Amino acid sequence: MSLSKVTIPCLIYLFLTAVVITAKGASDPNVAIIHPEAAPGPLDNPLKGYCVYTDAGKIHRPYSMVYFYVPWKKLEPEQGRYAFAKWEKEAWDIPEAKGKHVVLRVYADYPRKPSGTPEWLLEKGVKQKAYKDYGGGLSPDYDHPAMVTALEGLISAMGKRYDRHPRVAFIQLGLLGFWGEWHTYPSDELFASEKTRRRILEAYRKAFPNKQLMARYADGLPGRYPKMGFHDDMFPEDTDNGKSWSFLERLRRAKRIDSWQTSVIGGEMVPQQARKWLGDRWEFTLEMTRRSHFSWVGPYGPALQDKVSSQFVARSDELVRQMGYQFRLTEVRLPQKAKTRQSVEVIIHGINEGVAPFYYSWPVKLAWLDADGNTVVSSELSEDLRKWLPGRFSIGANLDAPTNKGSYRLALGIEDPWTHKPAIRFANNLTVAQGWTVLGSVLIE
Repeated sequence: MSLSKVTIPCLIYLFLTAVVITAKGASDPNVAIIHPEAAPGPLDNPLKGYCVYTDAGKIHRPYSMVYFYVPWKKLEPEQGRYAFAKWEKEAWDIPEAKGKHVVLRVYADYPRKPSGTPEWLLEKGVKQKAYKDYGGGLSPDYDHPAMVTALEGLISAMGKRYDRHPRVAFIQLGLLGFWGEWHTYPSDELFASEKTRRRILEAYRKAFPNKQLMARYADGLPGRYPKMGFHDDMFPEDTDNGKSWSFLERLRRAKRIDSWQTSVIGGEMVPQQARKWLGDRWEFTLEMTRRSHFSWVGPYGPALQDKVSSQFVARSDELVRQMGYQFRLTEVRLPQKAKTRQSVEVIIHGINEGVAPFYYSWPVKLAWLDADGNTVVSSELSEDLRKWLPGRFSIGANLDAPTNKGSYRLALGIEDPWTHKPAIRFANNLTVAQGWTVLGSVLIE
């Protein structure tokens, strides 16, 4: 709803129906204590929920991210000449991806698909071995010196392009093994040696100091990297099934079971089985979401399922609200009146109702909005959004009142560095003006 199209009486009505205001318990009678009304959380808040294919048919539910597998040879068709911009224009600019953050995985070998290894690398003597597993394919010699050097070069170039790219949400390691999943099971002899894996991990660490990386498995070398996130691509069936190879058991074995507090956990639902996991196995799915602290599901998931029941839709929405973060404001304290340029104290209490934090330090800001909903001035707070773990959080801030007299609305926003606009919305029945969540009105005298 645009504030510029709402009358002041209507705004007052909306505000009073959304919150309860009382000065009871305040040390200063000028302080308003506001308890915002709870509401269902948004279904397309950034960097959580569904992360979908853009080429697998119609997308039926709200989503915040798009997922791309991309063959190495498309990104580096000639040695040292990278086609990132061309690929982005082809893949990122389509209607299904518009306005969405990106998760990507680069592969050299994908069963049942043409090899992703560049031709120029094969010409340098890198051999490929045929296999029949999962429909067959060609596995490159990951330990060939030219292969390792080329992989390191690609990762370095990707880091320069994507480490600070604000649209890129997460990078999955990829590159090694079937589907880039860091295994060639059951043909283990085809996989990269530990020495090669270590070099690739070091290359990623150096290339992406600012971006969340995700590995398929926690045991072995990836689990030794403290900032590594993980993706479970058989969620929820193999998430915690009691087997030694289950996703969470690997995390426990690597002593990374609490890594979700700082590093993202996500992944794909068992392909084509959304009806099952949102049907008879629904309670199991919820339990695995809580136990794994999942933030997002994709590229396959409920959002791609068509011809579903109302129960399926309701459970799909509940799953999104359970995953990742969901911030709800519980109390706001702000003055009812202030002098121009006076320092104004604002105290905000809230709760993260989700199972995980937000994984980047996006700016948390307060803003003064005029009667038309325009931002008069905004101030960035010294808040680290990553520390809002499940449970309660608080914000305390002092900011200067506007220089001109009048009635202003004080608003809270969490800014997306990609759009430079407030993007994260709260699970409250509060007015939102141009992305800003309106907390209350203050009369500046």
